Amino acid sequence: MTQTKTVKIVAMVLALLTLVTLLVVFTAPTADAAVIKQGSTGATVKTIQTKLKRWGYYTGSVDGIFGAKTKSAVQYFQRKNGLTADGIVGSATAKAMGITLSGTASSSGTTTAGSLSNSDLYLLSCCIYGEARGESYTGKVAVAAVILNRVKSSAFPNSISGVIYQAGAFTCVSDGQINMGTNDECTRAAQDALNGWDPTGGAIYYFNPATATSKWIWSRPQLVTIGKHIFCS
Repeated sequence: MTQTKTVKIVAMVLALLTLVTLLVVFTAPTADAAVIKQGSTGATVKTIQTKLKRWGYYTGSVDGIFGAKTKSAVQYFQRKNGLTADGIVGSATAKAMGITLSGTASSSGTTTAGSLSNSDLYLLSCCIYGEARGESYTGKVAVAAVILNRVKSSAFPNSISGVIYQAGAFTCVSDGQINMGTNDECTRAAQDALNGWDPTGGAIYYFNPATATSKWIWSRPQLVTIGKHIFCS
């Protein structure tokens, strides 16, 4: 075999290896795919695992690898939040978790934890504590989401403090429990709501059916029940 033929063969082998490498890189499932599912890897998977672990759905390692345990945790989250329990993080599940499929929370047109003053974050956390300290973590986030949905609605004041202190809006303000302070869990719930997690699906009202005396609140379209609260639009 001549030296020229040898060089050509080596060049062809190298080109083939390069093509195979590119195919592996660009077809392997990653966290930046259209959906995140078993086999995906990357930063977004870590974000999903971190959130699920914080909320009590996941007990495995935060390793950025979407395995069977992560899939089971996603299914658990989906069942609890009225989503299709397929173990796949598509747009609806990602929205419910407060993430985007690129791994960062969307801030377009919304108030985020990073853009909020410490006093407003503390006030939001105190309101969660006063209204929902006996509720599950999801129930706490849901109360915060209602407050933020009101801020975005033209029918309510356009600030967190304005919404919370609107006359007759929240029992904890009326009876003074807003001044009881807060705890770390309520602060985390406030931050998750600010980063986009809305377990209510856009609710602007909620009530406890065991104690509600207003006939009007029962007339509102009901979206979801979380713990002792019914959330309405």
